[in-house]
Amino acid sequence: MKLKSLLAKPFAHYIYNKVRKSSKRAVEDQLNIFKELIAVGAKTIFGKDHHLNNINTYNDFIKAVPIRDYEQLKPYIEQIKQGHSDVLWKGKPIYFAKTSGTTSGVKYIPITKESIPNHINSARNALLCYMAESGNYDFANGKMIFLSGSPELENIAGIPTGRLSGIVNHHIPKYLRTNQLPTYQTNCIEDWETKLDKIVEETIYQNMTLISGIPPWMQMYFDRLAEKSGKKITELFPNFSLMVQGGVNFEPYKSKIFETIGQRIDYIELFPASEGFFAFQDSQKTEGLLLNTNSGIFYEFIPANEIFNEEPTRLSLKDVKIGENYALIINSNAGLWGYNIGDTIKFVSTNPYRIIVSGRIKHFISAFGEHVIGEEVEYALMKTAKEENINIIEFTVAPNISQGKGKSFHEWFIEFENEPNDILSFIDKIDNHLREKNVYYDDLIAGNILQKLQIRKVRKNGFIDYMKSIGKLGGQNKVPRLSNDRIIADQLQQFLIAE
Repeated sequence: MKLKSLLAKPFAHYIYNKVRKSSKRAVEDQLNIFKELIAVGAKTIFGKDHHLNNINTYNDFIKAVPIRDYEQLKPYIEQIKQGHSDVLWKGKPIYFAKTSGTTSGVKYIPITKESIPNHINSARNALLCYMAESGNYDFANGKMIFLSGSPELENIAGIPTGRLSGIVNHHIPKYLRTNQLPTYQTNCIEDWETKLDKIVEETIYQNMTLISGIPPWMQMYFDRLAEKSGKKITELFPNFSLMVQGGVNFEPYKSKIFETIGQRIDYIELFPASEGFFAFQDSQKTEGLLLNTNSGIFYEFIPANEIFNEEPTRLSLKDVKIGENYALIINSNAGLWGYNIGDTIKFVSTNPYRIIVSGRIKHFISAFGEHVIGEEVEYALMKTAKEENINIIEFTVAPNISQGKGKSFHEWFIEFENEPNDILSFIDKIDNHLREKNVYYDDLIAGNILQKLQIRKVRKNGFIDYMKSIGKLGGQNKVPRLSNDRIIADQLQQFLIAE
């Protein structure tokens, strides 16, 4: 065992045991965090506006602090950008994480001295828990890809500002710097395809042992490596034993990625965002991601079907139920209060509290009241693909609304690795699996309000070319699984296989 893996072993077991103990006192930790947040927040401009000094209970908090999105928080962010202190949290943020918003344009999410450990330590803890459970320490000796946005930061009101991944890049421990790829200069390249080619050039002859990124990026990277070398990834990187990924559900990409690699390898799923690092896979043996309940974030949960209500039901951790679909709301030591991050989750366990990410609040189809969500379309397609031994590269779903009863349908745009022999049978199976998952969709099909779904075949690399055409090709961008409008569907028409 080499030095780094030797040193990692006792630390991994220390962190693993610490995480296990913390998971058993999650509700107690959440209450303590709530009290700490209120005590600090009461002295801020936001706290005075919302009378946080009068809050003694969670019910008091619900009455005082409404649920808000970025647009509603933006006036406070603007005060920080104008140089004011003690606006959302004590002092000033040490960073702004810059991210794209759907309605607000560029968003500036504060990161404070108190909140930065949440972003840094959570990814570390995921790796160390994996080491302790699996006994795989050797990957610590090889080269690792920590893909990030540009680590070059701009300055806004004296606050360093950039992509979260670029900010985190500055906090990679010194002992891992010699293992890190790509180089700093390559991570600074803005054009995605130029950057990808450079990453391939820098890594193709290295001893790669860990590769991290979102699944669509990893697939592109592996494809480029295979193109250039004519080899399977396991031939290029015989010691490659671990993938770390987040941002989207891995399941739809899994079979194709493993096929390209040449074998199945271990992977760790993460649930990070600019607003916080919410959960990570702490075990290879159980379903779900362990909720980060002792890391400066107090969580609230709103039944997903109530999220657009004027006064939705708000629950703390102790009141959640397994299998319910919740919108995730956070209050944090970054100064985010009643903040709707836009994701929905489900608990698969409450001892400890483990979740799966079920979708995005804005990503659904309900043109006829069916309210189909991302988790349901992924389930239907992946189950069918497994039954038919079909690999899916990428897909998205949109409504196709026509005048007249029984003429509208859900339109599925799919890029196949290998096409079904019988596309009509394939469609029937997806449709039946979706009807099993969603009773409203089932009723609409049975009542002849909707006809069964239709599939449009997207040509090879069609989704990549689509993302390139809208300026969204890159390591942090992904195609929405479904939309309630035709914007993506209409733009994809030019990337279809001619029938």
